[in-house]
Amino acid sequence: MTRRLGGRAPVDRWRRGAVYAACMLATAAAGAEPVAGAQPAAVPAALPQERPLEPPMTVEGDTPPTGRLPRLAGPWRLQIDAPGDLADLLEQYLDLARFEREYGEAAAKEAAQDAAKETAAAKGAPPAGGAGLADAASGAGVASASRAAGDAPTGNGPERADASPSAASSDSPELAPITLGELRRLVAAAPAQARELLQTEGYFDAQVTATLDAQASPRLARIVVEPGPRTRVGAVHVSAGGPLGEAARQGDARAAALEQRLRTEWGLPTGRPFRQADWSAAKNAGMTLLRAEGYPAARWSATAATVDAERHTAELALMADSGPLFHFGAVTIEGLGYQRAQPLLHAAPFERGTPYSDKLLYDYQERLQKLNLFESVSVVMDPDPAQAAAAPVTVRVKELPRQQAVFGIGISANTGPRVSVEHTNRQLMGWDWQARTKLELGRDLNTLQSDLISHPRADGYRHLLAASVNRLEVDGTTTTSESLRVGRTREVERVERTQYLEWQRAESRSDGERSAASALTANVRYVWRDVDSVLLPTRGYIFSGELGAGRSFAADASDGVFGRALARLTGYLALPGNWFTQARVEAGHVQAQPEVGVPDTLLFRAGGDDSVRGYRFRSIGPQRNGLDVGARSLVTSSVEVARPISPRRPALLWAVFADAGDAADAFGDMRMKVGYGVGLRWRSPVGPLRLDLAYGEADKRVRLHFSVGVAL
Repeated sequence: MTRRLGGRAPVDRWRRGAVYAACMLATAAAGAEPVAGAQPAAVPAALPQERPLEPPMTVEGDTPPTGRLPRLAGPWRLQIDAPGDLADLLEQYLDLARFEREYGEAAAKEAAQDAAKETAAAKGAPPAGGAGLADAASGAGVASASRAAGDAPTGNGPERADASPSAASSDSPELAPITLGELRRLVAAAPAQARELLQTEGYFDAQVTATLDAQASPRLARIVVEPGPRTRVGAVHVSAGGPLGEAARQGDARAAALEQRLRTEWGLPTGRPFRQADWSAAKNAGMTLLRAEGYPAARWSATAATVDAERHTAELALMADSGPLFHFGAVTIEGLGYQRAQPLLHAAPFERGTPYSDKLLYDYQERLQKLNLFESVSVVMDPDPAQAAAAPVTVRVKELPRQQAVFGIGISANTGPRVSVEHTNRQLMGWDWQARTKLELGRDLNTLQSDLISHPRADGYRHLLAASVNRLEVDGTTTTSESLRVGRTREVERVERTQYLEWQRAESRSDGERSAASALTANVRYVWRDVDSVLLPTRGYIFSGELGAGRSFAADASDGVFGRALARLTGYLALPGNWFTQARVEAGHVQAQPEVGVPDTLLFRAGGDDSVRGYRFRSIGPQRNGLDVGARSLVTSSVEVARPISPRRPALLWAVFADAGDAADAFGDMRMKVGYGVGLRWRSPVGPLRLDLAYGEADKRVRLHFSVGVAL
């Protein structure tokens, strides 16, 4: 036996049928009289079957009433005999199950109010809450007045998982009992509704029977399910028509590759259970792919699922109408006040006539957001097929204030408490440049930094000029440094590239010992980001790499040339069960003759919050004449596992971690220092806040690491 379900057939759009007539037939078959004004719940109709939709429902030990007054059902309960997940499905969406839940809640509420009345009466005080609930039958056979009038759940199945079935009963001030006739109708309608629900999970030949045992106390409504074999996907035929299909047949490599992706990335492959949710999701994913890769007007022109009930397979056939290939047209920017449009147009990663893709559009929006010029940015393209050859792009922005000052306070285990003030001018003297100046005063670290950076130029680069002065005190060693940097930076997709020349000078003092050097270097820095969130990543990776070469000028050592390299890789992975992991590895090296002096700011030390926890900030490294000096080689690593403390507070997590690393003059001289411990994380809207308790094996000490900062 073969059934074909295509186009508007039941597998794609399940038909809904009125159940009132069916309920009347079931009532007549059971010999009960309908109750005036009582409307049962609507139950979705099942797919066409070769057997009767309504198998006989048996009622054991009960005689239908013959008088005019309807007979009350009294207390009753439901039992569903079905394999695991199917029982859960029916208990969640079957009308009879939802009636039992709601009536049980109503009865519990009434019992609680009755108990409150009795308590109040015993104390001689009026009961709280005003008018109480009307007297009704006890147990689960209690319904709200609105339910008795026909406001029963509709039984729309998994598509309405967000519905609140108990809203009517919980808010109704009065309750009405359910009659035995209404209960019979619900039981009689259950098999058809259950079969339709089972079909959404791929069970097209399920046997469902319903019985009502009126002799049991309370009455027992029982649903027995024999699901039978599950239908699985057999052959799958996916093809593309329209301009995409024509271009692929004419040898267009881009079109042929996209059509092949449509087939290979189809979300419901051979062998998978044929579920309605998966069928819909796979079709949506196919359209998402075509629309993201240049065909925003794409749609399915035909979809069909042929179900072979004997072999329990479903053959899928789909034809996509791609619509025209879109190309980017003119870009219009709306919402500008003091900013000019031309530099913002330079940031676009596409030119007029470039084939459309979602990735390019989102990349443009992300670039504009990172300029620090706008409070909000929206980039949209007009999907009108008539303008596909040059689809207009509209950018809507809301500018940030031209002048802005931010005050902040913070504290960290590395450098202690701090206060800061930062001023930003987003259009310096009317030029397409922005200036940022920051002053930070703390217990151990004092910094003054000023940056100038241009808006994007025609080649996509932004020019930069930066200067800074720092003073750092760690364990009796005071290091002062100055730097001046000039260069340019550019961000393409997820890659940020910076090229710059830098002059640096650093001087370290401790107990009369002094070390000083300066250097001029040429540098290039790359950052690759592929994470789900730049601020709070849980998946993906971030890699940064720096290469530099230059000449040093030392006061107490020889001048000479040197090279410097530093790389850092951090990976993020979300695991099942709401577990989050992250791992980091970092390595750096300065290549120079032993007698050549290199500024301390270009050398390495380890230890602290973002290095090897369990050790003081910059405490891991060599000493020379009692003075902490930088090392020429560095290796650090870290592994951390975290999980929310409670499902109700997913932003608060506990964590366990292990760190290791060392800084030495050569990789062969390293003796890895290990630290491990536990911590708390708060994924706040402004970034992660951490509190760690770590044990350093080499120091045999427990240290508290924390970092908190607030912008005022």
